[in-house]
Amino acid sequence: MGYSIDSKVGELLDNAGPRAVIDQHMPELATNPQIGMARGMSLKMIAGFSGGKITKEMLAAVDEDLKKL
Repeated sequence: MGYSIDSKVGELLDNAGPRAVIDQHMPELATNPQIGMARGMSLKMIAGFSGGKITKEMLAAVDEDLKKL
């Protein structure tokens, strides 16, 4: 199964490999109080709601690392 920034946030956070990638590039994401509402959305989708905290560069780095898993 391949992972990418189009994968659901809940799926990424519930699996060790993708979770490590998220924690490396976006350490505050998993502990954000609003993450529960975003678990069914893709990482790419929630970036639009992040107020600039999730940048295009961050998404590109995460996507690259997720695709290596």
